[in-house]
Amino acid sequence: MPYFESTTDHTRLHFVDYGPVSGPVLVFVNSSYFSTEMWEYQMVPLAAEGFRCVGFDRRGHGRSEDVWGGFDLDTLAGDLGALLDHLDLLDVTLVGHSLGTAEVVRHLTVGGGERVARVVLVSGVAPGPARSSDHAEGLDPELVRAFNETFRRDRAKFFADGADVFFARHLPGPTVSDAYVAHMVNLCHGATARAATALNDLLPSLNLVPELAKIDCPVLVVHGSADASARLHLTGRRAAALIPGATLHVYENAGHGLFATHADRLNEDLRTFART
Repeated sequence: MPYFESTTDHTRLHFVDYGPVSGPVLVFVNSSYFSTEMWEYQMVPLAAEGFRCVGFDRRGHGRSEDVWGGFDLDTLAGDLGALLDHLDLLDVTLVGHSLGTAEVVRHLTVGGGERVARVVLVSGVAPGPARSSDHAEGLDPELVRAFNETFRRDRAKFFADGADVFFARHLPGPTVSDAYVAHMVNLCHGATARAATALNDLLPSLNLVPELAKIDCPVLVVHGSADASARLHLTGRRAAALIPGATLHVYENAGHGLFATHADRLNEDLRTFART
């Protein structure tokens, strides 16, 4: 069965492994709330083209075990490392979305990253959206905590009300159907209440500025100009500026869910970058 265990507490985690084992390896790290199904427009076509596409459901998400603990960034990054070790993956292109970018960065800077050759940060929250000593323009941490409390009280309303902005459906450009939006909202409920709120609680104090400067592999930063969940100037542009030699691709009028609305463009970027 496609499961492996966390090395920290033996949490049972579900993974998928598509495509030929000999192909270039892409490992996808999900956003908060979502399972590996969020990457269907990347993993399925790229695997059909000969890439090995691997992903896993974070603890408390999708088909992975429902647990109380382990939602600190070190443990989450350790779970990613355990997957790479379990499959003995080498020359990996790590692709993280939203909070998944924080797990990718922590894995590289604390876990060692010996198996990783290159990184793609998509719609990332890294280095952190909130104000800190080295980010005076960031969001007030108290506002982030207030948002988290609103989410805690009614996450179903948050998912339903925020879906159109998530995919920037109010702007010109490629979009997704009502049926797809409903499907993605349903996927968000695959994360337990404990997992979802615990991940949100990481955001007010998230500060990966010192870690980004330590990354020494090629990095592609992909971000939408209309991303309301992780604003371009607060995260995407900062990440690209802080990581030595990073390349920034801005998708005009794309929102946080550009993995669906701009799937063709993202896939082309992934193909090109993974073969460098």
